[in-house]
Amino acid sequence: MRFSAATTAGRFLPQRLALRVEPLLGRIDAVLFTADERGEAGRMSVIAFSIRIVSAVIAFISQVLMARWIGSFEYGIFVLVWVTMVIVGNLACLGFHTSVIRFIPEYRERGLMDELRGIVVASRLFVLIASTSIAGLGALGVWLAAPWIENYYVIPFILGVICLPMIAVSDLLQGQARANSWALFALSPTYLIRPVLILLFMALMLRAGYAADARTAIFASIAATYVTTLAQLIGVTHRMERQIPAGPMKVHFAQWFIVSLPIFLVEGFFFLLTNADVLMVGAYMDPNDVAVYFATVKTLALVHFVYFAVKAGVAQRYAQFTHGEPEKLAAFARETVSWTFWPSLLMALLVLVLGEPMLVLFGPEFTSGYPLLFLLVFGVVARAAVGPCESLLTMSGNQNICAAVYAMTLAFNIGLNVVLIPMFGLWGAAMATAFAMVFEASALSFTVWRKLGIVMAIFVPAKGAA
Repeated sequence: MRFSAATTAGRFLPQRLALRVEPLLGRIDAVLFTADERGEAGRMSVIAFSIRIVSAVIAFISQVLMARWIGSFEYGIFVLVWVTMVIVGNLACLGFHTSVIRFIPEYRERGLMDELRGIVVASRLFVLIASTSIAGLGALGVWLAAPWIENYYVIPFILGVICLPMIAVSDLLQGQARANSWALFALSPTYLIRPVLILLFMALMLRAGYAADARTAIFASIAATYVTTLAQLIGVTHRMERQIPAGPMKVHFAQWFIVSLPIFLVEGFFFLLTNADVLMVGAYMDPNDVAVYFATVKTLALVHFVYFAVKAGVAQRYAQFTHGEPEKLAAFARETVSWTFWPSLLMALLVLVLGEPMLVLFGPEFTSGYPLLFLLVFGVVARAAVGPCESLLTMSGNQNICAAVYAMTLAFNIGLNVVLIPMFGLWGAAMATAFAMVFEASALSFTVWRKLGIVMAIFVPAKGAA
């Protein structure tokens, strides 16, 4: 018997109250408990949403403890190295971590088992080789550029590149799990298990007598990343083997690479755009400022995770609706905007209320970042107001123009940072980020309207112009 929130409420609530809440519960049933594509996407988004809530709490607690354990200066060094490694590790996938979300469902639905086996194995080998090569080149580059880099960054960055292959493989495995709608397998390793292990290994190393500095934090991160990714590899592989029968493989690497490359540009520009402010603060200011700015950005995680949770849940469904179902695609896309905006707005208000006491937990010097939250929240809500436009463009074959939009936005963001940070310090970084988010949201919404005829904007009528 299929579970129904409305039926359950009728059994346990007084009749009058059950009748009042029945319309609302009926909507919940339609989103979460139907067997169609909408229901599956809704369930995955809710699971992703829940994971990101727990992840935000874990990440916040771990970052507070890390800042307390090693101090703001060493924490700033660790933050800059770790953020850089996460960015480069994601880029090292060269788009395959997203393109598999498009190809795996397609091959499964068409019964192309040889191609399905091929892309699963070939994408893993390619990402591992590419990321390892990039890690080696990165270490060599840091060593050669050492005379021009602040000496307290050199060894941490060389150590940090050890994480790159496992970060990249983890991102690919996340994509393969998302392609199968395995939300827990996709998101738990990166957002739950890895941060907990980093904190655990750091605590054990400090207890064993290691120095309370950025290098120790990076060693803990390396250990946690390898343990998490190897466990994720075993889990995803085992589950795939139960669904994909053994047999020969067909590898169409050129086709996959051609599709993945523009997706790589879209994801790469988006990832750089999301983290450019931290990198630019690191380029212009000292580690103490990096620490304050990063802690301020971390308090926005409660707002950000709504957008990423919805994006994680709907990408596969966008891909399925693009095959000859334009009306369903338009209706579903419009619905995902509401899924993104209203929870984001609620979380934004919550962050503004609790922001200052949250920053105090990092240390008294971190409260200087609280006023920046008001400006940064504006940009995050503006992005949420248009929903996951880039996923819609990517899954509908418009990844090239999406990449162009992100390239323009990234250039705009970096240009603003270069001009504003020397003039206004951390306020300059916050202004650059907020303005860039507004530009990004407007450009993506307009592009979706022009290319697909779908209005992705929360307060614009479906028949209007974006």
